[in-house]
Amino acid sequence: MDLDGIEKACIDICDDNPNMLIPWYLMAAYAYYVEDDPILSDNRFDQMAKRILHVWNDITHMHKECLTQDMLKAGTFIGEYPSRIKGALNELRHSYR
Repeated sequence: MDLDGIEKACIDICDDNPNMLIPWYLMAAYAYYVEDDPILSDNRFDQMAKRILHVWNDITHMHKECLTQDMLKAGTFIGEYPSRIKGALNELRHSYR
């Protein structure tokens, strides 16, 4: 899997649209915490959490309620994953094989 390509896509997409930080963060958390197969570096994941906190009030993504500011500050995810996250993650991985 092309982790550099996935990370670059994440940066490109999220830089243009802060709402996309939410699904990318959830996919990265699922890949790391559930599947033990990260799609982003620890550094990128941590930077993403900080950026979400920075733009928290501007984000309107429908899955924002899955995250809390405390989770983001701790740099972890202990919530419920939306049902579409696993499928989206599988599609992403398939795109970068």
